Amino acid sequence: MSTSQQPDPRDRPARLAVGVVGAGRVGPALAASLRLAGHRPVAVSGVSDASQRRAEQMLPGVPLVSPAEVLRRSELVLLTVPDDALAGLVTGLAETGAVRPGQLLVHTSGRYGAKVLDPALRAGALPLALHPAMTFTGTPVDVQRLAGCSFGVTAPEELRLAAEALVIEMGGEPEWIAEDMRPLYHAALALGANHLVTLVAQAMELLSESGVSAPARMLGPLLGAALDNALRSGDAALTGPVARGDAGTVAAHVAELRRHAPQAVSGYLAMARATADRALAHGLLKPELAEDLLDVLAEGPDGADGPRRAPGGRDGRGPDVGGDGRDDGGDHGDDADDRDDREDREDRDGR
Repeated sequence: MSTSQQPDPRDRPARLAVGVVGAGRVGPALAASLRLAGHRPVAVSGVSDASQRRAEQMLPGVPLVSPAEVLRRSELVLLTVPDDALAGLVTGLAETGAVRPGQLLVHTSGRYGAKVLDPALRAGALPLALHPAMTFTGTPVDVQRLAGCSFGVTAPEELRLAAEALVIEMGGEPEWIAEDMRPLYHAALALGANHLVTLVAQAMELLSESGVSAPARMLGPLLGAALDNALRSGDAALTGPVARGDAGTVAAHVAELRRHAPQAVSGYLAMARATADRALAHGLLKPELAEDLLDVLAEGPDGADGPRRAPGGRDGRGPDVGGDGRDDGGDHGDDADDRDDREDREDRDGR
């Protein structure tokens, strides 16, 4: 991180007493990072056994108390509960008088901007939305991963410098997101990160089915190179049979997936269609090769819809991908973070 991005010392927040409401994967990591910057974690709430173990590991010596008590002890409060619990938590804390004037209230939801904190704002709190665009494990490695991590920042203009300073103190890079753009911003991260996990997991399963003994070892260099190329070159990095217009190869893929992994067919077809559209738009897929390819991709995931003719086009080759390969199987307060599965949905990544 360049020194030019460091805030003026006069804009740095004072050393603050930090509290965490929701000891999922994100909150303890952020609090531990703030402690390295000189702030003082003083309280954390977490009801489940997993959240308590996580808090003890990441924030040793910090007492586990109720959410209301976290706010009573803290000047900066991290609200790191699942998205669906956030609005109710804020409303409940404000209505019960737990929120104090001048208190910094920070949530880490990618979906919401600062407006979800309006009940606390009316109680005098200072609202900040700081979303780390990172996937979290709930272990100390997360603190190191925050170095260079982008944060989606939304806050009232008068709090912008304070919000950005906090992000920089955690080792992150602030990226300003307008209030009304937060859902689109979060959808982009989910599309890229969450769906990537699904794609990689499916690819490893299929490699195992095909006889590969070390799928992760095979995929690692390939996916690393593909990701690097995509980040550097965007659509120009597209390769493979869809971008080349190899309809027969794609038809063979679909037929094999129907036979061995019918649950993967719909995802393959959807991503192949999107790839074909982008390849066409950027001149990578020749229009004269696109017709047969699009015929293959027009079929439904069970083979029941769309054209029945064998693709492969000009030389007549390519397997029949007709109907033979069907899929035959084919709240708020203390309980806001009470279940491990809900807390662990804070793995976001980008969330």
